[in-house]
This record gives sequence, structure tokens and C-alpha cells, in this order.
Amino acid sequence: MNNQIETQQVEQITAVTKSNFRNVQIDAIGVGLANAASPFLPVFLTHLNATSFQVGLLSSMPALTGLLLAIPLGRFLQRQTNIVKWFSIARLFVIGCYAITGIISFFIPEAILVNSILTIWAIATLPQTIVAITFSVVMNAVAGPNRRFELMSRRWSTMGVTTTLVVIGIGQMLDRVIFPLNYQFMFIGLSLGGLISYYFSSHIKLPPAVPPTLAVGKPLKEQFREYKELVFTEKPFISFIVKRFIYMTGTSLAAPLIPLYLVRVVHASDGWISIITTSQTAILVIGYFVWTRLGKKRGSRSVVIWTTLGLSLYPFLLSFTTFPWQIAIISGAAGIFQAGLDLVFFDELMKKVPPDYSAIFIGFAQSIQFLAAIASPLIGTLIADTFSLATGLLVSASLRFLGFLLFLSGKEKTASSTTIV
Repeated sequence: MNNQIETQQVEQITAVTKSNFRNVQIDAIGVGLANAASPFLPVFLTHLNATSFQVGLLSSMPALTGLLLAIPLGRFLQRQTNIVKWFSIARLFVIGCYAITGIISFFIPEAILVNSILTIWAIATLPQTIVAITFSVVMNAVAGPNRRFELMSRRWSTMGVTTTLVVIGIGQMLDRVIFPLNYQFMFIGLSLGGLISYYFSSHIKLPPAVPPTLAVGKPLKEQFREYKELVFTEKPFISFIVKRFIYMTGTSLAAPLIPLYLVRVVHASDGWISIITTSQTAILVIGYFVWTRLGKKRGSRSVVIWTTLGLSLYPFLLSFTTFPWQIAIISGAAGIFQAGLDLVFFDELMKKVPPDYSAIFIGFAQSIQFLAAIASPLIGTLIADTFSLATGLLVSASLRFLGFLLFLSGKEKTASSTTIV
């Protein structure tokens, strides 16, 4: 009798796990549809005569909000028993902003339309930060400790293929419909992906979380002391965050330099820039499966070392290359390593996060990552203006290589199973 009950429980768990995996993949299709609109939002603002500063705000606003609010939001989300609800609703709100962008452009005068759209996306930075935190918590809970590579490779591959195919179709539509109707219809239409995402992500079934005891309602000084003690006693987590911060600083530093290098130094045509971009993004799908297999055979440490080394060479090789066809090959190779880095950084972070305090620790990790995303591009452009674009790329390569050496220097440890406050 007991064996029969245990068998039924195992079958039920297996059915729930399969259902969750399926919901995660279909949710990825919805998000992939909406992501197809993302690269066209700054283009739309440009057509509306937005300044460079206004277009730049689209990238800086989420990072600034995340830096300021990721930690308090992490504490708030840690006290919630149903994290899936916050994940699905926040995602729906963010994607819904594309529909709002398209709708208001029918009615608001062009003189104030740009600032109105920026206001919408400024408000959206709050749910964007919630998504950034809850995404890792939910995906980790769905995958469990042994299937993170498998789940995320499937999800990101599905999302990448969906976005690529939709972008190709959207590009054809934009050329055939007059402005601004083409962008208005596109934003409204692709926002339907938010409904797909919400329906399937909200059907992910996780056990109700048991919020840990935290210093809620106590003086801020005591809350800060508790938070500091909670986070900084987890040495494996802090070690990983410091190494990742150094590495991501090098990555973010090169983000504005690469397109400038292609235009100003290489003098690449729009066609070649499109080929270079496609070679890097299309190869990600292959890279996810390659690194998943390698991770199963040799472990995640091997993936960390090879991917951080491979991507540290990318800006280095780029700085000595001025032929577009060579850059396309280098970028394609970088795409393979980028796929592995995406997978292993997620996996390694979740290994270092105490399960009982996942939202708090992920909130802290996100705030550190946002710090790199805000400061590094400004430093990169300053170096490029003072010296040269090639010098900026070499500095980026040096920081990445330093991160690689830090990951190589010692074996990473996992987080403690329980943290006592």
C-alpha cells in the first residue's frame, strides 16, 4: 500500500515537472514575440526626432531603477508565498507597455509624444526589476538543482528562434506600411505575446514558499545589520558576485564601443553589420546545446573557464581586425561562448544562493550587475574619446581576462543549505 502511494506521488511530481517545463517553453514563445519589438522602439523614437540622450534613456532607466530598488524589492519578494504570481503579472505589465506605446501614439500630439513614451517606459522599469529577480527564482524552482542547463537552453533557444523569425517578418512589414501606422500596428500586435506569456507562466505550479523570519518593522539600522549579516556570511556567494562583477564590467565597457568601432574604424556597411549581428545571435541556438552537453560531461566549472576565456579574446581580436568578413567569423565564435556563459552564470549563481533566501540574494546580485551596466559604458566611451576605440576594446579584454583568471584560481563552493539570522 505504501509503495503504491509513493509511486502515485512520484508520478504526480513527474507530471507537474513536465507541465512546468512545457509552460516555460510556451511562455518563451510569447516573450520572444514581444522581444521582436524591442530593437524597433529606439528606432521609433528616432523617427519621432528624439535626441540621442532621450534614446539613451531607454537603456539607462532600467539599470538605474534596478540599482536603486533591486535590494528592497528582493526583501519584499522574499516575503511572498506565491512568487509565480508576481513573475507573470510583472511580465504582462512590461510587455503591455508596447501596446500602450502604440495606442497613445494615435492620440498624443507629436510634440510631447517622445516624452510620453519615455514616461511609460520609466514606469515599466519597476516591473522590469521585479521580473529580473523573480525570473531566476522561478526558473531555478522549475529546473531543480540538476536541470538548469537543460531548461534554460531550451527556453533561450525557443525565444531566440521566435524572435529571429518575427524580426525578419516585421522588417518586411515596416517597409510596406506608411509611418507611423507600421510601428503602431507592430507594437500593438506583438504585445499579444504578453497574453501568451501571462497565461502559461501563471500556470507554473510551485509549492507555496515559506517566508523566513526577517527584521520587518524594526529600525532601519537593525534591518541593514541583519541584511549585511545575512548576505556577507555567504562567502561562496560573495566570491562569485565579485568575480562576475569584474567580468561583466569588462563586457559592459565594450557594449557601446563595438558598434562605434564597426562604423568609424571598420567602415562596415549596414549589410555587413546585419551579417555580423546575425552571425552572433543565430549561433546562440547551437551554442546552448553544445554547452549543455559539455556541462553534463565535465561539469559547470569547465564551462565557466572556457566561456570566460573565449569571450575575453573577443574584444582583443576585434581591436586588431578591420575586415568585415573576419569580424563576422569572430562574432560567430563569440556567440557560441556567449551561449555557454549565459547558461553557466545562471547555474553558478543559483548554486551560491541559499534556497531559503533566494529572492533577497538574487536582488543583491542584480543590483551589483546593474551597477556595472550603468558605470562601465560611460568609462568605455571616456577611454575611447581620450585614447582610441581599439584601446577601449583592449581594456575590456583585460578586465574579462582578469575575471577569467579569478574563476580559474580556485574551485567554487556552493551556498550553505540554511542561513541563520
